[in-house]
Amino acid sequence: MDEVFKALADASRRSLLDRLHSRNGQTLNDLCEGLAMTRQAVTKHLAILEAANLVTTLRHGREKLHYLNPVPIHQIGDRWIKKFERGRLVALSELKRQLEKRDA
Repeated sequence: MDEVFKALADASRRSLLDRLHSRNGQTLNDLCEGLAMTRQAVTKHLAILEAANLVTTLRHGREKLHYLNPVPIHQIGDRWIKKFERGRLVALSELKRQLEKRDA
């Protein structure tokens, strides 16, 4: 899981994941399009994302297609976020808001 956190720590890599989320199965050329990064930089970021299992690739003829793998992100949610249970936090926030409103 450390690799996932390290991969997600970089804004450029998160941007690549967002691009894959909006349109999965992109080539390197597709992913480079419109970015202020060199092709080599994008390749390095993709290698880190692949090592963290956040991106998988599939060869389709001469093209290498990149796909988002949401499983590691889901595992982070299960392990780190669910334990705080959003419902309880919302209830506590509402209670705090009501108490502050009453005291004002």
